[in-house]
Amino acid sequence: MNKAFLSVESSITGRRWVGPGPEVERMSEAISQRAGLPDAVARVLAARGVPPEEAAAWLEPRLRDLTPDPSTLRDMDLAAERLADAVERRERVALFGDYDVDGAASSAMVARWLRALGVEPTVYIPDRIDEGYGPNVPAMTQLAERHSLIVCLDCGTLSHEPIAAAVAKGAQVMVVDHHLAAETLPPALAVVNPNRQDEDGALGHLCAAGVAFLLLIAANRALRGRGAKKLPDLMQLVDLAALATVADVAPLIGWNRALVRQGLAVMARRGKPGLAALADAARLNAPPGAYHLGYVLGPRINAGGRIGASDLGARLLSTDDPHEAEALAARLEALNAERRAIEAQVLEAAAEQAEARGVDGPLAWAAGQGWHPGVLGIVAARLKERYNRPAVVIGLAEGVGAGSGRSVAGVDLGSAVAALAREGLLVKGGGHRMAAGLTVREERLDEAMARLSEKLARQGAGAQGPRDLRLDGALTPGGATVELIETLERAGPFGQGAPAPRFAFPAVEAAFVKTVGEGHLRVTLRGPGGARLDAIAFRAFDGPLGPFLSGLSGAPAHVAGRLEIDDWGGRRKPKLRIEDAAPVG
Repeated sequence: MNKAFLSVESSITGRRWVGPGPEVERMSEAISQRAGLPDAVARVLAARGVPPEEAAAWLEPRLRDLTPDPSTLRDMDLAAERLADAVERRERVALFGDYDVDGAASSAMVARWLRALGVEPTVYIPDRIDEGYGPNVPAMTQLAERHSLIVCLDCGTLSHEPIAAAVAKGAQVMVVDHHLAAETLPPALAVVNPNRQDEDGALGHLCAAGVAFLLLIAANRALRGRGAKKLPDLMQLVDLAALATVADVAPLIGWNRALVRQGLAVMARRGKPGLAALADAARLNAPPGAYHLGYVLGPRINAGGRIGASDLGARLLSTDDPHEAEALAARLEALNAERRAIEAQVLEAAAEQAEARGVDGPLAWAAGQGWHPGVLGIVAARLKERYNRPAVVIGLAEGVGAGSGRSVAGVDLGSAVAALAREGLLVKGGGHRMAAGLTVREERLDEAMARLSEKLARQGAGAQGPRDLRLDGALTPGGATVELIETLERAGPFGQGAPAPRFAFPAVEAAFVKTVGEGHLRVTLRGPGGARLDAIAFRAFDGPLGPFLSGLSGAPAHVAGRLEIDDWGGRRKPKLRIEDAAPVG
């Protein structure tokens, strides 16, 4: 094993710091020389496997060059032609979307495309509590009575009975999804899903909005082939696909990366009233980055589906009325504050229960009576982050548990949950690699979780021990400039599958420390030469980081985190988001 970076074998949060290896150092030197990039940026590219000859192109990914051919997906051409038929015939079309960001963005994207072509669709988002996830028989039956075509977005792959009910009423149904499929597909006209069992998986990393964007490319192509001249500009919808890609934790690789990069550029122009109003409600004072999509805008859109009206997110992303957008954004902002309070209560109870049960195995799980179903996925994500293993959180009511799970890299939770459903231990369950949903009878809860633990253990869950903190090198406070951060951002966007660059700041002092907000810590770091760098540690007092930083009293410490640009007050300056720290020596 290589020597720990800065000799930090166990940091304040219990992590071993791992720096660039010799191969990365050699590669970064070649990249720096060939592309003329700063050493810090070259190390970031080298660590992500970018060859020197591709470094320049990597910093400027072109969406057009990376877009896959939609026709490589099964049923895609059939779905595109059917959508083109609906446009030409001015049919009544219903869009049945999931209540999360991916479903809301997919629904808004297809709705905007149809409206641009003269078709006003019905957008239907089910209620999370009353209807649950995905199509249900009553809703699909009612939609089929009034529409000739129903498009299920971010759902429907496992909805055999509801789709059959719609078909029996004379409607045709198409599924545009990315969740894992069973061997038998529902009786839909088309099931466009890169995670069908008869797909090769090459596009399996797309979220539903990514698949829907490819469908619109194919539908534009179909209409163009029929002689249509004026077609919607899909580049004006790419911001919605980008939002969903990040919020649904899809890996930012290949086309996804270019999609998000271009989407952020479109979003910066504030062309959609809903996104602009939401950014204003969240007090974003600069164009959003990938972080803001996942941790600022995404949770607010999700708040409607979690604890309010499920269709708020789709309505916000669909509207072109600034006044309606402002009202919807304000309501989502209030719901998000309520969601945070509920989440904190459930998280405290779930963590206490999981720790009492033991969190050194392959699965951390908790279940409680009356836990709000809208926060279970978030709490599972918090437990996953805290214990570095897959986590499942279940709310119990009237003898039945409904829950959500989140996984860690390298462990396919969705397939394990789907296998339990096939075995009969779950009433139903499925998802994708990083997230899953399930329903279980309370009397079988312990048995089901024990079996799930067994399946996850076979994939290596829980065997990796405390997480390493991988660092791209060391910087001084004076070396963290706005210019450097801007160049680093060109190597992004960063997120799932493309970790943000992290740097260590060795032997710095805390010249200023102040608690702000809900347990956050604002710090000014001072380097050996006297240069200063503003920093913040979010939720620092949820663990040992806050007390450690608060108690430094001028003593030097190693600090590590991610750099960003602070635009507050119109003055751009560097800022460090602190993630870890360690004593010197």
